[in-house]
Amino acid sequence: MTDSPQLRPARPDDAEAIAAIWYEGWRDAHLGNVPDELIAVRPQESFAPRATQRIADTTVAIIDNEVAGFIMVLDDEIDQVYLSRRHRGTGTAPALLAAAEQRISGSGQPRAWLAVVPGNARARAFYTRNGWTDEGLFTHQAPGPDGPVPVPAHRYVKQLAGLPED
Repeated sequence: MTDSPQLRPARPDDAEAIAAIWYEGWRDAHLGNVPDELIAVRPQESFAPRATQRIADTTVAIIDNEVAGFIMVLDDEIDQVYLSRRHRGTGTAPALLAAAEQRISGSGQPRAWLAVVPGNARARAFYTRNGWTDEGLFTHQAPGPDGPVPVPAHRYVKQLAGLPED
């Protein structure tokens, strides 16, 4: 493996790899940690169309000519951060998180936020190590095919460098 990932905007031909990483990572992070209603609306076949729809919002990390992970940004929210199991712990996640923060600050937003389910201790520790602050529990409205699905989550925030807060 190379020492550092190459980051670039996602392309349509990345959608299949993004969907596979997203499904695997989503299950690792969410099974047993989210309401059954959300699990019911996240079958494996739902990830490919969602990945395709979100290509413009996505940055991928490429290692050894393959997609190793990705981030999705929506306005001031880091909406998704996932790595393949094989690339966890390689330093790729901090690089992707920094790219998401830069994308948000580049759009003029002074703060970024993201949602993490309470039982995802690995992600919560990762965000804390990377300068994010847990503002506490809230009800995240996860997108579903028939409308939002309420999910208990922690809201993490970060003041972005060089931009004053509102």
